[in-house]
Amino acid sequence: MAKLKMTKTANRERAKAVSDRLRQAYPDARCTLDYTTPLELLVGTILAAQCTDERVNMVTKALFKKYPTAQHYLAVPVDELESDIRSCGFYRNKAKSIRRACEALLERFDGEVPGTMEDLLSLDGVGRKTANVILGECFGTPGIVVDTHCTRLAKRLGFTKNSDAVKIERDLMELVDQSEWTMFSHRFVFHGRAICQARAPKCHECVLRDLCPFPDSAEGKRLVKKT
Repeated sequence: MAKLKMTKTANRERAKAVSDRLRQAYPDARCTLDYTTPLELLVGTILAAQCTDERVNMVTKALFKKYPTAQHYLAVPVDELESDIRSCGFYRNKAKSIRRACEALLERFDGEVPGTMEDLLSLDGVGRKTANVILGECFGTPGIVVDTHCTRLAKRLGFTKNSDAVKIERDLMELVDQSEWTMFSHRFVFHGRAICQARAPKCHECVLRDLCPFPDSAEGKRLVKKT
């Protein structure tokens, strides 16, 4: 396999090719958290930290019926909310984050989830990853969602050398067309789950094989161990 060029221009062209192929490979790529309102997505993303989306969806099916508004999360004792979300793990910290975020929504945003990065980041338990999910899904504002899958794929594809999520986000923003940011993130997640897995990537099945700088190489194996 010919060695790929790694200049910024070459990486930008390769990122477009990656985006095009992933669009074809995963036409149904989407946010896999179930939600109907921005508040539900906010709560779902808080619960999803170090927990699978599948488990979160099992919990939120009943949770969202019980707590339809920010006021409802504050109307019960904290131990009751903890019990309702226990199976998502880290339930004490997550319950605190949900309640504090809801307090802020009521105090500063009339109980509604705001639609700007600055306002979302002011909420307890909300970082850029969560904010970009909400902005992209609920407000039509494109954003790169840097989760574990995005971090792993961006490194393996040679699109970043950084480990810091904010720096990875900026690196990808320079390579991917803004209109594609949200869906590019979803497709990275789908590809990371199905093919480019952490411990045993299925390189022989990968539609990006010829676009990857490190397939079956010593450097690639090193990156697999690190990611």
